[in-house]
Amino acid sequence: MVHFNYLLYSFIAILSASTTLRWLLSHINIAYLRRHGKDAPESFEGELDVETLSRMTDYAVDTSRLESFESILDDVAILVLLLSGALSWLVQMVARHVNGPVLSGILFFSVLLILKYIMEIPFGIYSTFVIEKKYGFSTITPRLWISDLFKDILISLVLMVLLLGPVLGLVYHVKTYWWLLVWIFFVSFQVFLLWIYPVVIIPMFYEYSEVEDQDLKSDIISIAEKAGIEVKGIYQINAGKRSRHTNAFFTGMGKTKRIVLYDTLIESHAKDEILSILAHEMGHWKRRHVLKQAFLMAIASFAVLFFSSYLINWPVLYNTFGINPKIKYAGLFLIVIMLRPSAFFFTPVVSSISRRFEIQADTYSYNIMQSAKPLIKALKRIAKENLANLFPHPAFAWFYYSHPPITERLGYLKEMERDTM
Repeated sequence: MVHFNYLLYSFIAILSASTTLRWLLSHINIAYLRRHGKDAPESFEGELDVETLSRMTDYAVDTSRLESFESILDDVAILVLLLSGALSWLVQMVARHVNGPVLSGILFFSVLLILKYIMEIPFGIYSTFVIEKKYGFSTITPRLWISDLFKDILISLVLMVLLLGPVLGLVYHVKTYWWLLVWIFFVSFQVFLLWIYPVVIIPMFYEYSEVEDQDLKSDIISIAEKAGIEVKGIYQINAGKRSRHTNAFFTGMGKTKRIVLYDTLIESHAKDEILSILAHEMGHWKRRHVLKQAFLMAIASFAVLFFSSYLINWPVLYNTFGINPKIKYAGLFLIVIMLRPSAFFFTPVVSSISRRFEIQADTYSYNIMQSAKPLIKALKRIAKENLANLFPHPAFAWFYYSHPPITERLGYLKEMERDTM
């Protein structure tokens, strides 16, 4: 039985506020795009026809509406889980069939994880086989999509067990400073994931191969040496088997550090454009953006775990939802659920930091390439080929965008180019 009290009322109020703000931002973003998206911005003048502009608008509207609907349904599902007594029932069923708090906690979170995947399946199908297919991006077969889904679930479950097992062991068996030990383990686990990602996770979905274009490979090595970056490999992956979207990235650390290019990027972009994109990625590496983001995440997780060390022993947290206060793993879940809507309001802070990093990486690419023109060409081509939103509402971009809006970004780069003339 769920008991209504100030905790539950506060949570519902904050959740409702975050849901409303998400919907409002999405609504004004779509309206802004429809109002301005008929004419090409100055930086794309003469490069976009009416049909392409219309497709850009339609694609942004379709994807935004789907994301908004999925987000609202996710919030509704959380409320149903909490208010219907389903969470309390699940806790009781797990405790009845599994002995030991650690195993019980792992089963409890596994069930919730699988339910979340099941709920997301219709949205994944519609996004991949309706929207992405409609606009010519999706190339994946239903069989491969299902295979990817099962792999994704399996990887998530394995990683969750590897993380939760020690965490729950510390929660139940260390009385005072469990949260500090959990924080140390969590940070170490993040480093472990960064190390194994390119050599364990990526190969489960994509096939690695050496970059076939030897001239391109030689030029990549040259700019990497110029940047003072030692890489263990330069690879391409068969991303075109799933989608026509393009990308390139640095991944791994230590002996697993490597440069990875989508085959779709190699096929659709000129060599100087590819090099400018990789120089941008090198900028992230040289400016230690990954480490800085990891440091910020470590600070945030430290604060959350410290706060959780008090909440996990708070009877009101359990009594509100009819759960035994001794079942700490349910308490951890409730803490995450209670904090999630509040964390949403910190999104602009994270977005602002990320945008600053992107500008620094663009500047680094300009310095390495000795010109902003290749990156300008690359970004324009990426925007056109991926049907990017050229007219995001300023409030929406400020709140969500991890990269500066494409027209602003091109403006920065053109200013750099003018400064050298």
